[in-house]
Amino acid sequence: MFMSEMRVDQAAGLRRMAQPNPVRVIAVTSGKGGVGKTNVSVNLAVAMSDAGRQVMLLDADLSLANIDVLLGLHPEKNLSHVIDGERTLEEIIIPGPSGIMVVPASSGVKRLAELSTMENAGLIRAFSELNHEVDTLIIDTAAGINESVTSFSRAAQEVVVVVCDEPASITDAYALIKVLNVEYGIQRFRVLANQAHSAQEGRELFNKISRVTDRYLDVTLEFMGAIPHDEYLKKAVRKQRAVVQAYPRSRASMAFKNLAQKTEKWPVPSAAGGHLEFFVERLIQSHNGHMEMPV
Repeated sequence: MFMSEMRVDQAAGLRRMAQPNPVRVIAVTSGKGGVGKTNVSVNLAVAMSDAGRQVMLLDADLSLANIDVLLGLHPEKNLSHVIDGERTLEEIIIPGPSGIMVVPASSGVKRLAELSTMENAGLIRAFSELNHEVDTLIIDTAAGINESVTSFSRAAQEVVVVVCDEPASITDAYALIKVLNVEYGIQRFRVLANQAHSAQEGRELFNKISRVTDRYLDVTLEFMGAIPHDEYLKKAVRKQRAVVQAYPRSRASMAFKNLAQKTEKWPVPSAAGGHLEFFVERLIQSHNGHMEMPV
């Protein structure tokens, strides 16, 4: 009981320390791997930063972290060192292209699901004491429907589901949306068609998922747009660079820049619950909800 009361006191203190501007938190996820989710996260982050946003990119694939690999970065420390109290969040952030701030995860370490009360409080404090100005946090989740994915999605204000025109991708994307809706009450999702061969193919892919969700779920799906199949994107991956920087005039780059402009019209988070420490509090509550056992 004492620890619970201490958590409340700490949370109240953190709210008083909150940043003046709310932070938009976007979880980029997918039902299955291999659909280009991390590439979407990275390039959307860079495009939004180029458009004037102050973007932090969190690698939340806690078992197969790969944002650093995609961008050719070499982090010496990562989020696990913040949780262990060895480093501050400030100390592990890596500067990325166009000034984005990358928070690296640790491959093979699933620490966030096993934090103690004190570690929870320390993680909240780490985000609240961040000196960087941040107005957008993009979370690159793992693929699938595991605890990490559902927790990060529940803690975010916007959930972007990346799909491609493969039966498994469509089926798994529906399964993810169903779990987040039925079990956790998330009602709005933004669907992004990736590797589309035409704008029409992207819209048709969205319609396939929408027809099923309209029939069986109480959700609102919004078509975010389509990223075209583009050989320049593959070339950028081989160069370990974001395509919007390596090939700024490519079809994929133009699509990402268009998406970045669209996000400007998304609802602005309320000042009451839109700060980074509130995101971490929601994340921890999500994990604790998973871990509660009947007595």
